[in-house]
Amino acid sequence: MSAYLVVDVEDLLGSLQNRSFAVDLHDLATRLRGTAALAAGLSNMDMLKAIAVADWAKYTGANVEQVFEGVGFETFNTADRQRMAEALLLQYFSYDPEPVDELILVSANTDVISLVNRVNMNRNARVRIWADQLPPVEGVIYQPLEAILGIQTKSVALYIDFENIAISLNENGYAVNLDRLIEGLSTHASAHGQIKRMAAYAPWGQRGSLPPLVDHLGREVSDDAPSHLALANIDPVYNLPGKNSADMRIAKDVLADSTQPNAADIFIIASGDRDFNDVFSALRSRNKQVIVWGVRGSTSRLVESNPTLQLEFLDDFLSLQKHEAVGQLYTSAQATPVGAATAFTPSQWSTVVIQYDRLAETSNGNGVTLEALQDQLRSVNAVISPARGRDLLLQAVAMGILRVNRVAGIEYVQPVADHSIVERTRLVRDRIVMRVANTLDVRSWEYINYGFLLKGIAMDRDLDRPGLNGDDTWRSIWVDSLVREGLLVREMVPHRHNPEDLVPVIKLRDGDENAASKLRVNGSSEPSYDDLEFNPVQSPRDVETDQMMKRIVVSVDQFTSYRGFTWCPLGSLHRRLRAFDSGVVFQRSVEWLLELKAVVVDAYENPQSNFRTKGISLNREASMVKEMTVERDEFIRSLLNLYEQRLPINFMTLSQETNLNDAALELWISIMQAENVLNPVPGKPGLYSLFRTHHTVNQVADKREDEATPE
Repeated sequence: MSAYLVVDVEDLLGSLQNRSFAVDLHDLATRLRGTAALAAGLSNMDMLKAIAVADWAKYTGANVEQVFEGVGFETFNTADRQRMAEALLLQYFSYDPEPVDELILVSANTDVISLVNRVNMNRNARVRIWADQLPPVEGVIYQPLEAILGIQTKSVALYIDFENIAISLNENGYAVNLDRLIEGLSTHASAHGQIKRMAAYAPWGQRGSLPPLVDHLGREVSDDAPSHLALANIDPVYNLPGKNSADMRIAKDVLADSTQPNAADIFIIASGDRDFNDVFSALRSRNKQVIVWGVRGSTSRLVESNPTLQLEFLDDFLSLQKHEAVGQLYTSAQATPVGAATAFTPSQWSTVVIQYDRLAETSNGNGVTLEALQDQLRSVNAVISPARGRDLLLQAVAMGILRVNRVAGIEYVQPVADHSIVERTRLVRDRIVMRVANTLDVRSWEYINYGFLLKGIAMDRDLDRPGLNGDDTWRSIWVDSLVREGLLVREMVPHRHNPEDLVPVIKLRDGDENAASKLRVNGSSEPSYDDLEFNPVQSPRDVETDQMMKRIVVSVDQFTSYRGFTWCPLGSLHRRLRAFDSGVVFQRSVEWLLELKAVVVDAYENPQSNFRTKGISLNREASMVKEMTVERDEFIRSLLNLYEQRLPINFMTLSQETNLNDAALELWISIMQAENVLNPVPGKPGLYSLFRTHHTVNQVADKREDEATPE
């Protein structure tokens, strides 16, 4: 009897890994051969021709080929999976004169399955396919792989001492790429079985407790770590700072979880601490498999020498880069920005630069000693210990952010002025602090409103660079960062119109009243765009501003005429036009209207409130207001003409009726939609209906009739 077993090793191992089957390779190969001989009805396993086929070069470090040879397989090497069937036919079936009685294929690869129709088979021969999915051929016996092997998915629980492994990797010279770390942990855990639970323990939100965590561009994303972990189904569990805090919390959770009826089969603990030895013993006594993930050179010798543990090293499967490589990557990414993805936000390295500059104000010109800067970081709670401070500074040196100078046997550090992080940190810091100082000086205020400051920063032309000043979130992050660094002070004060409400304000720290002049002495220029003193030469009007000015005049006129008011609430107007405001266009347009004396902005008595409300009113004698309202009325007259002639209202008919260019026509159609004069016809794109009884439409129609009636 001629019986063949053909095992596609690459497909087999990939299938088992994807489905989280944790198996012993030797046991797997033995079981395949034995089950195949039994299925073929052979009295002796040696009667079965067992063939294991693969590109064995892919498994040089895992001894996979030797395992299959050791249990009686003949191994066959092929690097071209698309011609695997052709190679097998040529090697084993072309010269065998005896027809095959039993053919068992362990593969879901369609090329391997094609052997079914190409091998010389006996009339009553049987073909079996063992795979994880039904094959696209008829006349074969399909059996699920897991049923044949009698294996079950093992469940896995992963507990990550995140602070421990991040610091250990960092101390070994690795830059901790957060996304790569998360992906590596999740993928490697799933290779051991079905994930049941994953949790990461650290003092989340505690400044300086973790080394800088970076993304694929080298930017620090430490503050985003909990959200990144949660998205990967890893629970970020908070523990107090301190070496033993995480250990005790993990030990408590592991021991509690292992006693549950549905407890995991495999417990993985990512930490090199020896404090878990009692936990390991308890897990083994409960028949749990224990795997420890450590970092080479930072794992306890007691853990490494424990024969009951399976030890794996994180640096073997995470593929992290060294600090120097990440520093070069960051500089390259900032030199060729690709939009919002390269936004420059505060980091621990920015803290190093800012705190260095604070110390350098009183230094002797050689720089600042490593110890002094380390103590400064500790004093502002940028790091939680002297060791973490020193480690952070050495990492900054490795990344090229700091350089070390030796003078008279003393080591000084100094920022590399042209490094992207140093240059941008100083630019953003100086622009924001100077803006606060200038505002307080010019306005003679004690503090500056938080929202007012954000709007002022948004208009700073010196920050108009890739990666900077993208939105209010970016500006808020930087203002809050400078508060944390001790350069600004943030307080809550009673609202000037409603003392029961508290509003956030920004002040200079005590003793920094002359901050603006100090920054100018240090090389910063005067503001090129200051929202405090409007300068039309330095802030030229663009098309978007002109369009917004037109929207404002039309909207205020409609609101005041319909409601019988002399003014419109400025906040309500902004909300109404926010969809057309990209950045600070609305604010800039109001400033232009004020400059041209077309509007008045003031605090008005509000009949619906006990407090005065900031509002805007039109100066109807201003030529600009007259021109805009006349233009609006002319457009509405065109709408009325089409309406009365029962012609469709669309872009083409309006273009013929108004003789406006495309840009002007698109703007007026948009304004009419925003003011509810025109409404899109459902199901008919580009077609509009006129709200004939609209207040403004009625006004224009009445005025037209009055003009047409002879006196």
